[in-house]
Amino acid sequence: MATEKMTVGSNVFESTLGGLTVRGRAHSLSAWFVLALRLMMGYAFAYSGLTKIMEGGFSAGGYLTHSAATNGNPFADVFAWMGATPWFVDIVNVAVPWGELLIGIGLLVGALVRLAAFFGAFMMLLFYFGNWEITHGLINGDFAYMLVFLAVAAFGAGRILGLDRRIEAYEIDGVPLLEKYPKLDYVLG
Repeated sequence: MATEKMTVGSNVFESTLGGLTVRGRAHSLSAWFVLALRLMMGYAFAYSGLTKIMEGGFSAGGYLTHSAATNGNPFADVFAWMGATPWFVDIVNVAVPWGELLIGIGLLVGALVRLAAFFGAFMMLLFYFGNWEITHGLINGDFAYMLVFLAVAAFGAGRILGLDRRIEAYEIDGVPLLEKYPKLDYVLG
């Protein structure tokens, strides 16, 4: 059996986790697909948040109280507490529509993409448990969207026709922002 030797460089990625190293070679069209994922999720979230804001009166109380109580949800009691706690419902009533809108805008323009994708993945994880449905297995649309957000973050989708590339290159005292503050790589990209 022949093994293919890949060197890290253009269109090659690798990662080591727990002593296991995986390597892959991306197709030259991969950047377009990553961009498409970023724009799709950006549009979906911006649209969802904007419609909630424009319609007004968004309330998560009923969802939190009743949706998670079906189908043996392991966090039904947590969701019931959230729905029965007025101050928490008030926070969620603002956080969901505005969070969706800001995450969507960040993804659409490619700014702070890793930060936006992290919060998008977190929201989808909460929706996954809130919409608990395992009739057809543990994987559903909410779980799949969570993985899309994580892929967008992992591939640095904000650098593909996005503002993150420009933000990272912005110079402070002649030094690119990302070189001066390398921890910004966790929110940009």
